[in-house]
Amino acid sequence: MRLAACLALPLELIEPCGFVLSDRRLRRAGMDYLDHLQLTRHASYAAFAAWRQSQVPGARLLLLTTRGERSHLEFGFHPDDLLMVGRETAGVPEEVHAGASARLRIPIAPGRRSLNVALAAAMVLGEALRQTGLFPERGG
Repeated sequence: MRLAACLALPLELIEPCGFVLSDRRLRRAGMDYLDHLQLTRHASYAAFAAWRQSQVPGARLLLLTTRGERSHLEFGFHPDDLLMVGRETAGVPEEVHAGASARLRIPIAPGRRSLNVALAAAMVLGEALRQTGLFPERGG
C-alpha cells in the first residue's frame, strides 16, 4: 500500500487478503499514507475480472510469480499493464495463473526460493515505470 501511495499508482485489492484491512489497524502499523492511496477493493477474483473487463478491457494482467516463464527484465511493459502479486505463503490460485497475460519472475541466485512480495513488487514496478516513463513527478 505504501508503495502504491508513494508512486501515485492505483491499488486493486482482491479479497480475501491475508490481513485485516481496517484504517485503525493499518494506521497503528505505521501506514500513514492511506489518505494518498487510490484503493479499490474487489470481493473476489471474479469481481476483479469483471471490473477489469468493463474498466480496462485492453489491459494485460501480468502475474509476478516464482513460476514465471520470463524475467521481468526481458519483458516489454505497457502503460496500462496491471501487475499482480499474490500471498507470500500461497501465491495465487490456478485460475489466476490461467487468466494472466504473462507470468513474470525475478531472477535470483540458485538455491533461493523467493523475495518478499513488497520488495518483488517494487523491483518490477521500478522496471515498468522506467520503461514506460510513468514515474510520478518529483516531490519534496
